[in-house]
Amino acid sequence: MTVSAGRPQPVRRDARRNRELLVTAAREVFSEQGLAAPLDEIARRAGVGNATLYRHFSTRADLVDEVFHGALAATVTAGEQARDAEDAWTGLVGYLGTVFAGLAADRGANDLMTTDIEGVRALDAVHAHNRETMDLLIRRAQHQGTMRSDVTTEDLLVMLAALGRAVPALAAAVPDVWRRYLALFLDGLRTGAREGALPASALTPAELADVLRELGPHRTR
Repeated sequence: MTVSAGRPQPVRRDARRNRELLVTAAREVFSEQGLAAPLDEIARRAGVGNATLYRHFSTRADLVDEVFHGALAATVTAGEQARDAEDAWTGLVGYLGTVFAGLAADRGANDLMTTDIEGVRALDAVHAHNRETMDLLIRRAQHQGTMRSDVTTEDLLVMLAALGRAVPALAAAVPDVWRRYLALFLDGLRTGAREGALPASALTPAELADVLRELGPHRTR
């Protein structure tokens, strides 16, 4: 006896449902606990076995990529809007406010945006776009005379990563207090801030990557 080609296949339907359950559970667990959260907890919350999880997502990076691709696309959109701003300083402040609001709301997104996690395909493109956005806005703001002239892209990225890592703890203690510290940080970049020689040299791109890896969550599987 053969199965009709036009009849829906329950196995495939169940597999699709299990994948959706896993993505939903992972979104919740990563948001609460960060990207180093146990995969066993994700499978348990989805109501499936570990084998089912690994059948759909062979690595943690594959699961992270599936969960966050929408949020990462939104970050790119915010960056494009910032680039279009006539005043570069206004564009930068608005962009960082949007990004940091996401960091405060979701520990998984915080891990994703403030560290260097290998194997997440969509993340590589977002980090590259974010860097291009920062570089463009810095140069334009310096040209427009609103940002101190000695700030580099690496300066900005490493300080934002360090501040971003503190955002969940700040938000847990006092909602939105992170906005105060972001504003204080940005004030230090404006023209009129201390312009004397800064101690030590600016990070190189390679050195920045090393710092971001050190800031990242503990090794995951």
